[in-house]
Formats: sequence, structure tokens, C-alpha cells
Amino acid sequence: MMQTELWQANLISPSPSGLSNDWKRWIVTNKFRQIPDGQLVDILVQRGVDIRMAIAEVKAVSAHPYFQAATAMMAEQKQQAQSDIAFYSIQAHKLETQLGIYRTLEQLSPNYNRIHRIGRPSHSDFFEQYYAQNTPVILTDVMGNWQALSRWNPEYLKQHYGEVSVGVQFNRESNPLFEQEKDKHRQQMMMKDYVDLVVTGGKTNDYYMVPYNDNFDNPQFKPLLNDIEIFPDYLDPTLQQTRIFFWFGPEGTITPLHHDPCNVLLAQVYGKKRIRLISPNQKHLLYNQVGVYSEVDLLNPDYEKYPRFKEVEVIDVILEPGEVIFLPVGWWHHVESLDISISVSFTNFLVNNYYNI
Repeated sequence: MMQTELWQANLISPSPSGLSNDWKRWIVTNKFRQIPDGQLVDILVQRGVDIRMAIAEVKAVSAHPYFQAATAMMAEQKQQAQSDIAFYSIQAHKLETQLGIYRTLEQLSPNYNRIHRIGRPSHSDFFEQYYAQNTPVILTDVMGNWQALSRWNPEYLKQHYGEVSVGVQFNRESNPLFEQEKDKHRQQMMMKDYVDLVVTGGKTNDYYMVPYNDNFDNPQFKPLLNDIEIFPDYLDPTLQQTRIFFWFGPEGTITPLHHDPCNVLLAQVYGKKRIRLISPNQKHLLYNQVGVYSEVDLLNPDYEKYPRFKEVEVIDVILEPGEVIFLPVGWWHHVESLDISISVSFTNFLVNNYYNI
């Protein structure tokens, strides 16, 4: 889009004998900005240029074949840009219509807006019925071999890993964009000090140990993995680096409304979490302008600013200790800790789990 503001350059006054190249570039730049020729002539005259020379120089630019070619090319680009905007607007409308149809069809199912709880599906049942169908499910009988269920609690972490330096997200409540701007909130501290904060600090979202801190990649912290089983029916145990994540924080921690660009298994070890899920068929109602995040605060939505969010239907589940939820790629979710909470999440599935979304 052309700018209509005059470009003012800090140029020395023109010479009576003629304009310098800098002044000629000034004329060209402002003509591309669609400044009227008369205004350019007036400025040149004010800077001491003879009016006849000023008029001639401005006209010379318009007559130059380079300028004419550039002007024609810019006009073509503007026309193409307008055509692209119209095309993508039509495509966006079609996509919204298609998502609305899928949502209508979803509502015909007796299981609409329900997340099944099942025991321990076989490899084939899990991948055929849930992974391939992009359908969330809660697995209730897959953590039986986890020693973590009887061991992991704040005191255990303090006693066995208290002297380990761990990464924590801090001062989250001061920044509504704490997830998008997560690098601003990284801090290192001793595990024992963090445990004391979690235990004594009460309900808060101000500090949280989340995957961005890569704590499972710390050799001193990695022995925690000996207390869990990596679900061999669903996950590849050889893919652990950057694919298994540790979560630990107080009651009140929030992961705001977002979708992941991959499939995730979230295993709850200690405490409870409330997970609110929204089907990807409602994406057009979620004001997703940047990355994988919605602009809407699900706990306190501003319906005046985000009126379409009123149409959103949310599935609300509580994840208990010993349960694992499958969060399919593209499904929107909001997570809130109802107690002091410890969780582990996995993305190292036995099948492809890389998507450009």
C-alpha cells in the first residue's frame, strides 16, 4: 500500500546550478509516496531552487523510463495483492463454513462433547480408534507400573533432588502473555527452594516448572525417569531427548487456551488438573491470531471484544492421579491445576508425530 506522508530528508540546500542525486532521489521517493507534484515543487522553491528548475526536475522524474517501469510494476503488485486478499478472504469463508458443517455432524453423535475413559487399549485399538481418528481419550489403567505414583510428591523431590538446579517460569502473573513470551520468565533455582515456594505459597500462577525449562535433560534430574514406564504400546522409548516433559507447580497454575502442533499424552502423577477441551472444528470462533494461542481468556472471556466465543462449546474433565489423557494434534485445551500438581507429558509416539499446523 502506498504511503501518502511526505518523506523529509535532512539534505543540504540544493545548488543553484542543479539538483544533487540525493535531491533527485528525494523527488522519486516522494512521488512513489503519491505526494502531489505541486507540493514537491513548493518545497524545492522554499529550499532556494529556481521554480523553473524545480518544475523541470519533477517532470523529468515522471518522464524517466525507469520511473515509469517501476510505477507500472508497483501497480501490478498492488493489483495482485488486492486479488490475493480477495482470494484468501473467500477461502477463509469457505473454511469457516466447512468447519461449521463438521461441527453440525459431530453433534449428531451420542458421544458428542464427551471424553471416554477406558482402561488400557491395545496398540491397534489406541492408534485406530483415537490417534488416527483425532479423538481425545482418558486412559485409566496404564500407569500401574509407575513407582512415581507412590513416590513423587513435593517432599520426595526436595529430599532426593533438592540440591539440583532447575529451571522455573517466574513472574507469570505480571504478564498476560507469559506463555508467548516465556523466555522473559526463565529463572534457575535450587529444587529445595522451589519446593518450599510451592508448598507454602498457596494458590498462584506466578511460578511453574514447565517443559520449556528442559529439566529432564539435566543429568542430575534425569534419574526421575527410572520411576516411570514409557507406555511401550504407544510410545518409542528410544526417543526421549526433548520428547518427555516434567510439570510441577502449585494449585492455581494455568496453561492458557492453545493447541499443540503434535499429539500429546499427559500423565497425571500427583494432584488433580482440570482440562477444558475445544474441538478443532471450532477454531474459527477462537480468535487465533498468533501462533498456537487464542486471544481469549477462557476463565474470563470478554464477549464484547470476542463475541463469537459465545458460540464455543467446551468439554470439561478432571484428570486424576494415575490417569493419562490423549490430546490430539489441533485440539484446543486449557489446563488448570486444582492442587499442587506433578505431571509428565510425552510426544514420542511410535508413529509420525510431526505436523505443520
